[in-house]
Amino acid sequence: MGSLREDFRILAMNGGAVTAVPDGWRFMLNPVSGGYVNAQIDDYGPKEGVGRRGRFRWRPGVKMELRARFSAAPIGTAGFGFWNAPLADPTMRRLVLPQAVWFFYAAPPNDLPFAPSSPGQGWFAATLDASTGTAVSLISLSPIILLANQLPALRRRLWPKIQRRLGISAAPMTTSLTDWHEYALDWRLDGCTFWADDAMILSTPHSPRGPLGFVCWLDNQYMIAAPNGRFRSAVLPVQEMRHLEIAGLKITARQDPLSSLKTA
Repeated sequence: MGSLREDFRILAMNGGAVTAVPDGWRFMLNPVSGGYVNAQIDDYGPKEGVGRRGRFRWRPGVKMELRARFSAAPIGTAGFGFWNAPLADPTMRRLVLPQAVWFFYAAPPNDLPFAPSSPGQGWFAATLDASTGTAVSLISLSPIILLANQLPALRRRLWPKIQRRLGISAAPMTTSLTDWHEYALDWRLDGCTFWADDAMILSTPHSPRGPLGFVCWLDNQYMIAAPNGRFRSAVLPVQEMRHLEIAGLKITARQDPLSSLKTA
């Protein structure tokens, strides 16, 4: 089926740059004063103008492995894994409910719904599936949920149940960002497992149904989507160069041994 390198689209926007290096890729954000800056590879669909993007190829039964390091802590978001790009690809706006299985970094002032009481910031292994029937059923209850979540005591009791229905699981990573580490995730029908340097970080029964696309990116965006209803999305200035390097990327679809792909 060819090499993974040939399957990827490169998306570099407004000071973002993606460079192929031996056995991997370098993603760079150059200093800019404003606007959305992104450096990304993905396999969301045709690289050129043939066919429709958003035709994701991956379903449960996939293992992803790679090595990665950052030059410094990212200023927006960054990561690698699988998701359905409902918001973050400006070339492909799609009205869908989010699903993800990935390693995800969120710098301040990001505040994402990983925990009921602490800010959702940092380096995480995480899953999300807001497309299930139990998740969709929460829409009609959202005014009541938001009202209850204004009270910290109720939020601590209520939000873990909401997280389960949204398929949200997350565990903080303790690996240093600037050193090379080996990362792996196993996305199965019965759950997901994440490792860093062969140590298990997270094992969850939550398993998004897919299909999802592979993505690796570095950007300057932040989002606040707190349990108490606060929501905001914006970008931050890139004052100093930042980069992410990955190497040895391997994605293995276990249902079809012929679809085990490796970077050239």
